[in-house]
Amino acid sequence: MNQYIPTREDTLALLKEYNPDDSLVKHALAVEGVMRYIARKNGEDEEKWGIIGLVHDLDYYKYPDEHCQKSKEILEENSWPEDYIRAVISHGWGICSDAKPESLLEKTLFAIDELTGLVATTALVRPSKSVLDVEVSSVKKKWKDKRFAAGVNRDIILKGAEMLGTDLNELIDDTIKGMREVAEEIGLKGSL
Repeated sequence: MNQYIPTREDTLALLKEYNPDDSLVKHALAVEGVMRYIARKNGEDEEKWGIIGLVHDLDYYKYPDEHCQKSKEILEENSWPEDYIRAVISHGWGICSDAKPESLLEKTLFAIDELTGLVATTALVRPSKSVLDVEVSSVKKKWKDKRFAAGVNRDIILKGAEMLGTDLNELIDDTIKGMREVAEEIGLKGSL
């Protein structure tokens, strides 16, 4: 029996079925862009990484109190591969999931999920409203102000960078570069 491998088209349709909220879809597209960028950089499976990034918050809109657990159910019902499901639920480790990120893919998703929010918010307060001119130093400056993007859990980002054995500046740089590749789709092309 051949195992079902989700396509990007199917994944996007599933995401939109459960997420009518445009901002959540844009977040998913941002995470997908970063996952694809980092996969390419590391010689990993860009399609798999992108699809997992795209679907990581599948259940968040309809089931915020059951985040990750409902995603697991939905993906199982749709015959998704076990390693894809595990990667999705591992991004909630320590918050809404016991699945500790183990693989490079899982650790990357865990590390960049919150970071995309900080980069996006940094872009939105710039005169250009664009991620295309955001630099690592801009994000680091905003990082220090705990009131700025207060919903972004900086501890998770630091824990993720540590798990990856990656310098925070490099992680921020990779996140910016990945988001630049999808700037138009995520509404952060701005006036540039």
